[in-house]
Amino acid sequence: MSKTLAHVFVTGKVQGVYFRQNTQMVAMKYGAAGWVRNLPDGRVEAVIEGDEEAVKMVVDWCRHGPSAARVDAIDIKYEIYTGKFASFEVVSH
Repeated sequence: MSKTLAHVFVTGKVQGVYFRQNTQMVAMKYGAAGWVRNLPDGRVEAVIEGDEEAVKMVVDWCRHGPSAARVDAIDIKYEIYTGKFASFEVVSH
């Protein structure tokens, strides 16, 4: 299976709704690696890498997020897989 990396920015009501923690749980469920963090401008940023299907599942989940979230927009850039992440972490700014 081919590997990929998605760099994602999520806009909307995505902070204070456990978006990062839920993204981590979804990524771990599908076996994706990378990180997620809140940005000072209110968006959430994530780097998700792994098997193409796993990354797709996490990105698709980010389109709506947890039940308390409201996703207004998602910007996704696919980049070259690096293999440098061993797990999926919630990181600070």
